[in-house]
Amino acid sequence: MANLAPQNWVDRGFGAAKDASGALGWPQQGEPMAGRRKQGETKDLMDLVATLPWWGGVALAVVGYLVLHQFAVLPTPSAQPGQMAGFAGRTLLATFAYFFQYFFPLMCLLGALVSFLKRRKRAGLVDQVTQGKGPEMLNGMSWREFELLVGEAFRLQGYAVREQGGSGADGGVDLVLQKDRETYLVQCKQWKAFKVSVQTVRELYGVMAAQGAAGGFVITSGRFTSEAVEWAEGRNIELMDGDQLFALIQQAKASRTGEPTHAATAEPACPVCQHAMVRRKAGKGANAGAQFWGCSQFPACRGTR
Repeated sequence: MANLAPQNWVDRGFGAAKDASGALGWPQQGEPMAGRRKQGETKDLMDLVATLPWWGGVALAVVGYLVLHQFAVLPTPSAQPGQMAGFAGRTLLATFAYFFQYFFPLMCLLGALVSFLKRRKRAGLVDQVTQGKGPEMLNGMSWREFELLVGEAFRLQGYAVREQGGSGADGGVDLVLQKDRETYLVQCKQWKAFKVSVQTVRELYGVMAAQGAAGGFVITSGRFTSEAVEWAEGRNIELMDGDQLFALIQQAKASRTGEPTHAATAEPACPVCQHAMVRRKAGKGANAGAQFWGCSQFPACRGTR
């Protein structure tokens, strides 16, 4: 009987480890819901890494492997009476680290690959538009391509961009921008046949107020109704149609690459912050309908010409 005791302790230790793994949400036999939950968490991890620059995902994979490997190779102590809790915990930690030292870096590398491919796609969309002759280039895009293009346009202006996808209880916000410790919300409308109504603008303004955003943008490949333009006037929300977006992308790329474009050579610099300016149309007042030059950094800068 004395010879069987250590094996009993080992069995009990692994049993405790199995119970603990169930408590952590690892899929157990006969639990398909746990398996689906783990798949969802795996995708969430990869999607999170994909929001980083591709080199950030690679670096995270290397660091993750080095850290987890240190725990995976820890020597497993022999089971002793009265120390079963420590033995079970060490066994669980080593098992967890052994598996995740390969799984975690793999997910990071896959996320880095997604980030790299999305970056190339965004750059390709910008090149496609800047090489075109006008905003009609925007009409052939899908809503997803349009959203990627808008995000890249803001990146070229120095904003940090987080893609939301316009789903969930966020009021349809597609992009969240960060610059100078301020947050800006963006809603994209790839509408060719319909004008963006005042209701869309009001909804984004309500989300801005709820989240404490410094400003917002509603961007469309088409046009806005006159009511939407009038309502946005004087508020920290900018409406940008296809013509203005096209000019903005031209200017942003030219400022980063130093390559002059047809749109960039014609636009003056803002008298306040020296950034490029874009054509806008007055929505109300004595000059309603008239075009003027507005700073591309609005609402952070309100310079006009």
